[in-house]
Amino acid sequence: MQSYFLQRLLLIIPTFIGITLLVFTLTRLVPGGPIERMLAEAQFSGAATSSSSNGFGAQSLSEDQLDQLKAYYGFDKPVIQSYFEWLLKILTLDLGESTRYGEPVWESIKDRLPISVFYGVTTMILTYLLCIPLGIVKAIKHGAPFDHISSAFIFISYAVPGYVIGIACIAYFAANLEWFPLGGFVSDEFEYLSTWEQIKDILNHAALPLIAYMSGSLAVMTFMMKNALMENLAADYVRTATAKGFSFKQAVSRHALRNSLIPLATHFGQNIGVILGGSFLIEKIFNIDGIGLLGYEALVERDYPVVMGILVISAVLYLIGNILSDLCVAWADPRIRFGERK
Repeated sequence: MQSYFLQRLLLIIPTFIGITLLVFTLTRLVPGGPIERMLAEAQFSGAATSSSSNGFGAQSLSEDQLDQLKAYYGFDKPVIQSYFEWLLKILTLDLGESTRYGEPVWESIKDRLPISVFYGVTTMILTYLLCIPLGIVKAIKHGAPFDHISSAFIFISYAVPGYVIGIACIAYFAANLEWFPLGGFVSDEFEYLSTWEQIKDILNHAALPLIAYMSGSLAVMTFMMKNALMENLAADYVRTATAKGFSFKQAVSRHALRNSLIPLATHFGQNIGVILGGSFLIEKIFNIDGIGLLGYEALVERDYPVVMGILVISAVLYLIGNILSDLCVAWADPRIRFGERK
């Protein structure tokens, strides 16, 4: 098994290169890059100047100026050469400089990283803490009124997009009842609050966004847990355990439950990869300045260094998360021996 995980760790390198090379190439091929955006802004300002002056607008950039801009943004070299130069900078932990903000990419990311990590980790923890016991109860009480009622709410939360649930929560709980703030991560007077009041303030602001974040994943994970447990409860080894004198509760907790956690363990890595992704719509609705919103704005503004910087962090998390998923699967099912042949 050690050799298997060593191979998986080494496989991160070519996979990372493949992902980043593909996206890096796309950023060089799609129209509307930073140079085109600057030219469009110059033409727009030139038209505005000419309309408000004696008709002499801003002149278009010369060929030498265009060549200098291409050299500055790295568009004067072949894609492969530019990519490996960018990759060498990544190895030195240099993510480049934002074409929109004019500051290092890491400076743009690190201010928003704690917010995204908070929401991502909290969403993942709450999802597992809720879906496992809820799935167990639904499997044991399959066909009971509780199962039908809870399934109706879960299906609704799965069918309705998270940003729609977020809008509904803001309209009712924040605007109408005024139980929660309308948005933001903390209050304006956060720095002047005590430690306990700061914790309450963060939780108060995070309640509604977390509901929107959890709506879809909680539904999927709950039904995965329920279906896996029902399948294991119908297996022969559970009937054998009860025939040997184990109670139904003991058979579930000692045998069926652990095997039912395997499907959830396989999705653990994907959940880790989503920590930084977030949802730019939810962040926009709740005015949360996170990584998701930053990535969306970087795509719109063609701020490719920021896009690649977010991709680097997300890709590394996703690849490491897949390895952690295998570890979780091996823990849940000791019969699994990765990389070993019979």
